[in-house]
Amino acid sequence: MISKIKEKLENEMGKELHFKYNGARNQIEEFNGYIENTYNYIFTIKTIGNNESIKSFTYSDILTLNLEILSNDDNK
Repeated sequence: MISKIKEKLENEMGKELHFKYNGARNQIEEFNGYIENTYNYIFTIKTIGNNESIKSFTYSDILTLNLEILSNDDNK
């Protein structure tokens, strides 16, 4: 299952996407960015906008629905 998630993320690398992260204590963070790199256990996202940064997530964040990834077309 994790390998399928990693493969899908690799296909989306470089495309601008919308991310929704369900953090601790019901904090929800939404941001735009693109997948910068994939590694064995994590992947990195470079955010776009006023507060550019690099965030890292695990593939299990997607599996457990802590991180949702939408194309910008889905977000409109």
